[in-house]
Amino acid sequence: MTLAYRPAESFAERLDPRTKLLFQAAFAVAVFAYATPRELATSTALVALVLAGAATSPLWVVREFRHVLPFLLGGPLFAALSLGPPWVVPEEAVAPALASYRVFLVLCVSAAYVRTTPVRESRAAIQWLVPGRPGQFLGMGVAFVFRFLPVLQADLRAIREAMSARLGARRPLAERMRLVGAAGLVRAFERADGFSLALRARCFAWNPTLPPLSISLRDAPVVCLSVALVASALL
Repeated sequence: MTLAYRPAESFAERLDPRTKLLFQAAFAVAVFAYATPRELATSTALVALVLAGAATSPLWVVREFRHVLPFLLGGPLFAALSLGPPWVVPEEAVAPALASYRVFLVLCVSAAYVRTTPVRESRAAIQWLVPGRPGQFLGMGVAFVFRFLPVLQADLRAIREAMSARLGARRPLAERMRLVGAAGLVRAFERADGFSLALRARCFAWNPTLPPLSISLRDAPVVCLSVALVASALL
């Protein structure tokens, strides 16, 4: 599975994409304003509700962001190291660990959005937010990333599986990284050329007919919660 839209008839899937974008922004502002473990525990409970409303498993989120997690875990560990005795200072890792955990919570909310929002709706919401040609360009870029990234992820997964089938796991780590990186770049350029040709063949338009957006009553609780998050962060 890849980080892409997966219809599941969930509550979040029926929300307006503008409402979900508003909640993402409000949650990011609020979670970085909360500094104590107790406040982060509250944010964790809220993220659990978001994932449940999006019919998204936390284990799925961890799998999708498994390449980011070493950096989030490595920051606190590196901060705890000292150049002299006692060599390890656990207290120095507390602040970086809380910061890394905040980033992980934001990634969870972002994953829920991608999982429950079609690409065309995301583009429509962005072009509504940013009118004119800049909005069209931004919406087009977001749509391309959402469609292209899962393909690249699948290519890298296929390259790693091919290497494992050929006993590539026995090679040194640096050599494996070089081979996967080189093959991944070649495949990405090939995909980009094919993508460009497909756009020309389909007479790509800057301003296509996008799906209509409408706010309904089910969006009201999420909008109110978003406003409350921003207000609590500012106050």
